[in-house]
Amino acid sequence: MEGKGGDDVKAGPPRAVHPAVAPLSYLLGTWRGQGEGGFPTINSFNYAEELNFSHSGNKPVIAYSQKTWKLDSGEPMHAESGYWRPKPDGTIEVVIAQSTGLVEVQKGTYNAEEKVVSLQSELVGNASKVLQGEAKDPCNIGWKYAKKTNDGTLVLVKIEMCFELRALNGEEERQVLV
Repeated sequence: MEGKGGDDVKAGPPRAVHPAVAPLSYLLGTWRGQGEGGFPTINSFNYAEELNFSHSGNKPVIAYSQKTWKLDSGEPMHAESGYWRPKPDGTIEVVIAQSTGLVEVQKGTYNAEEKVVSLQSELVGNASKVLQGEAKDPCNIGWKYAKKTNDGTLVLVKIEMCFELRALNGEEERQVLV
């Protein structure tokens, strides 16, 4: 995924980056790229994607938005937005609301030197049902964001394609999220 990233120049005086956000400041900016997606019930498909990471300077969070569209027609496909909350100890919390009505809480770690963020879904839900991840097996949904320093591209990799889910009311359920 290519973009301006942390080198993005905006009009007006430069904003100071909050110390909590500084290790992830390389993400700031707009990133665009193309990808291939798939679900067990449909054929694979190609799409374009835009990620935006922004920061106001006075809060210890990064605002995040993402949208995808069909390459051939430009028709919108998916959108989500939320906040990334990095902690000084190298951990991070991410909260996301999707256009489908789902909300998600992800937790993970970041390595500022290697410019890598690894995230794991902890909670997924909507107004009628909340599901919580079970860490019993390695089959979890996860993301890894990295910036390649040699060419300035952002790589977004989905690590796993399924997630063990447990309904908070105790009913067991397995759902594939890809």
